[in-house]
Amino acid sequence: MTAKRVVSAAVVGSVVEWYDFALFGLAAALVFNDQFFPAGSPVAGTLGAMAAFAVGFVARPIGGAVFSHFGDRVGRKPMLAATLLLMGVATAGIGLLPTYETAGVLAPILLVVLRLAQGFGAGAEYAGALVVAAEAGEPRRRGLWASLPGMGVAIGMLLATLVFTAVSALPDFHAWAWRIPFLLSLAGVVVGLYVRSRLPESEVFERERRRGVSRFPMLEVLRRQPRSVLIAFFATAPYSAMGYLIQVFVLSYVSGTLGVSPTVGLIANVASSGLSIVTGPLFGLLSDRVGRRPVFLGGALLLLLFSFPMFWLVDTRHPVLIVLSVAFAYGIGISAMFAAQAALFAELFDTRYRYSGIAVVREWAAALVSGPAPLVATALAGAAGGASWPISILMAGCALVCVTAVVFAPETRERDLNEPMSRMGPVRSHPASAGHR
Repeated sequence: MTAKRVVSAAVVGSVVEWYDFALFGLAAALVFNDQFFPAGSPVAGTLGAMAAFAVGFVARPIGGAVFSHFGDRVGRKPMLAATLLLMGVATAGIGLLPTYETAGVLAPILLVVLRLAQGFGAGAEYAGALVVAAEAGEPRRRGLWASLPGMGVAIGMLLATLVFTAVSALPDFHAWAWRIPFLLSLAGVVVGLYVRSRLPESEVFERERRRGVSRFPMLEVLRRQPRSVLIAFFATAPYSAMGYLIQVFVLSYVSGTLGVSPTVGLIANVASSGLSIVTGPLFGLLSDRVGRRPVFLGGALLLLLFSFPMFWLVDTRHPVLIVLSVAFAYGIGISAMFAAQAALFAELFDTRYRYSGIAVVREWAAALVSGPAPLVATALAGAAGGASWPISILMAGCALVCVTAVVFAPETRERDLNEPMSRMGPVRSHPASAGHR
């Protein structure tokens, strides 16, 4: 029952946090260019909004470093509460901001400041939720348990898209109704804080703390497990970039370049998030049966092969084909990688710096690659006269890097989280089934 309560708290918090974070991406694609970055050129306004979106990723490594440091030294529980509170306050603040028409240049400045606060809070949220879920779950089902915070991310993104889609239908959407989803975040924060306040500390962490915690866990993980850091970084950076290309850039591309109703892009995001809520845990369970590497590689290879066909389907401007292509790419390809990397990353790093290891990898990847991806894609499409082929090449390149990185990763399915990685037995590409341990 304790494990279920821990995982439930991790998932609920992830829902709230990523509802908040996803809202900004949706608003950046559809609203912020008019509200905060008016310009004579629609492309310039969109670039400004996408730049504000990318700024949040700049703060993520800093937030990840701060919160994961104390998460590995003080405990997982207090950091999960702190990240949730910071994210909620920043998101509600965005809903109260004056627009450029009212406050001039101060409006985009305040928007960027609150986006930075969002990024600072998000910098250790998923890493912390993943760690507590992996450490609490039973070893033979760790892939499933660790994948559930990812399901929470998908639920949060789905809720954000549903609420945003609903308010976008209101006649006063661009006037004031776009603020409603941001203000609703406060209700989620109250629920999330209550659930996480009842969260027990990780037994795996408590056992490690009795042995003595690391003074500087982030520096120690870089010094003692550089191979794990490099593998995880080059596996997660391009995969995460592809996720944002599919759910953020395509939303802007469909409405801005192709002239299709924004509702089609929003429905595509709803379908993709809804599908990943189902497929994520299934892929996590599959990784318990066949291993982390095969599931991750399967998702990467699928996206490599689908990078051009996806945009061919999107370019038809047919609403059904747009929805199906986006849902398939995200709900199957991205979902498989997201689910498998959860347990893989938890098992790659030792307990004394597991939080820091995952946070530094994910957040530097987010700042350097993932966050700028929609901005880069927008610039590439603009340079190509609105053509999608440069984006297909970009996606194929990202998928190829993922494949290469995971080929060098060990199969960690048999890992005992209470033991250092150095004591792990011989690496096997196809370990025995979890049921035969």
